[in-house]
Amino acid sequence: MLTVTLFSRPDCHLCEQAKADLAALQSQVPHQLLEVDIDSDPAIQKKYLLEIPVLEVGPYQLKAPFTRVELLMTLSAARDSQEHISRLAEQAPVPAGMNASDRFSLWVADHWLFAVNLLFVFYLGLPMLAPVLMKVGATVPANVIYTAYSPLCHQLGFRSFFLYGEQTYYPRAAAGIAGVTTFGQATGLSENDLFAARAFKGNEQLGYKMALCERDIAIYGAIILFGLLFGLTGRRIPPLHWALWLIIAIGPIGLDGFSQLFSQIPISAIASILPYRESTPTLRLITGFLFGFGTAWFGLPYVEESMRDTRNILARKFSVLQK
Repeated sequence: MLTVTLFSRPDCHLCEQAKADLAALQSQVPHQLLEVDIDSDPAIQKKYLLEIPVLEVGPYQLKAPFTRVELLMTLSAARDSQEHISRLAEQAPVPAGMNASDRFSLWVADHWLFAVNLLFVFYLGLPMLAPVLMKVGATVPANVIYTAYSPLCHQLGFRSFFLYGEQTYYPRAAAGIAGVTTFGQATGLSENDLFAARAFKGNEQLGYKMALCERDIAIYGAIILFGLLFGLTGRRIPPLHWALWLIIAIGPIGLDGFSQLFSQIPISAIASILPYRESTPTLRLITGFLFGFGTAWFGLPYVEESMRDTRNILARKFSVLQK
């Protein structure tokens, strides 16, 4: 049977109407009503004060105002999806008495950071695996990785890291890095031929490039680093202020990336204002790291706040259910 949670408070006309509608629909969609007074918990009161009555059933939620027809549709949808949700939450270790949707929601709220970190480790690991596969002769799976990441990154050889070669990177001559062989010198390709630079994966002498560019490697590596630090500190790091996020994360990468982009547009008017420039691997690493770390610092604590609210609400719901 469905468990319907109604968040309400005393002397609420809409709440009373919602309870009456639920009672009228009991024969059509049997359910157990669990009423939670939002005044009994500050976290719940803060979340729902201006929205009651709020109804939760399975993965669905209705906020005032809603009609009896909308209520029936929601109950029916929750009933139809209950079996599917049960499969997803089958292994979730939670107290008896909670329904399948609650178990799944609680599992997500408890383990979301692990899932996010694992996702980014996988996302970053595959591009770094591609040159390893090329080195051992497994060209088919390596090319699958290069192809899969091709829509996600420019993969230009002169802006990528290489493994197993004479150098870690082969920049354009315009980057002005002394003591390194440039991409054109190493490959014999024109550094203005973007298609050739994109297609070049490497060889035994020069090594093999990663399937993400230098800046992207830094971005996702920094996200993983902050995610690990956030977990190790018990997810207690407060979010980065949006103004600092703009200064630390957006400003440097925007300045480096856009100044490079616009300077290379073959228009004389632009060239007279912004001289041609090519960023260096060091700048790409620094700006990418700042963007990834700052963005994770800005976003992940807010996700945790939302998940903490979910955990608190489910805990309160379970305590009411046990009475």
